[in-house]
Amino acid sequence: MKTHTRVLIFISCLLMLSAYFLPLWHILLDAPQYPEGLEMKIWLNGLSGSIDQINGLNHYIGMKFISVDDFKEFKILPFVFGALTLIGIAAGLSKSRKLLWAWFIGLCLFAIVGFSDFYMWEYSYGHKLNPHAAIKVEGMNYQPPLFGYKQLLNFTAGSLPDTGGLLVGLGGVLVAAALFYKPQISPNKIK
Repeated sequence: MKTHTRVLIFISCLLMLSAYFLPLWHILLDAPQYPEGLEMKIWLNGLSGSIDQINGLNHYIGMKFISVDDFKEFKILPFVFGALTLIGIAAGLSKSRKLLWAWFIGLCLFAIVGFSDFYMWEYSYGHKLNPHAAIKVEGMNYQPPLFGYKQLLNFTAGSLPDTGGLLVGLGGVLVAAALFYKPQISPNKIK
């Protein structure tokens, strides 16, 4: 394994560690009556932001309350992500391409399972409404977008990666670069 590959691996590991200190994702609700917006940040092990205000609004349309206790994922994610990062460190230290492949595949599976789980939570949250809610709009569901923006009644809901998510994503790109990038050998070095 070449030095530049190992450098990419270790930079990627450092970027991955940001997930323990920075929010990964945020959901923003913007409406005329909330010009500053309501925001929920998703961390590796919890939630923060305007959760009480969001729960208060959601009650009227029959959405269930958001509670950290309802997410078993927050109890296991720090350990799974830590194990994946340790595989990356081990790949760099041992110069093992097999471990680098295992890390890359593990990160891809982690992303697929994570986004699928997030989508299923959003779907359940936005579709399984209390039939006795104060406000009912026939045929309306309130599922926030997985990525991007969506109009939900008079709210614009946005769902985008936060600082930690962007750094982890960049780390994933560096893992792919470490695995697939082959620098060109200049003709001068062959002689």
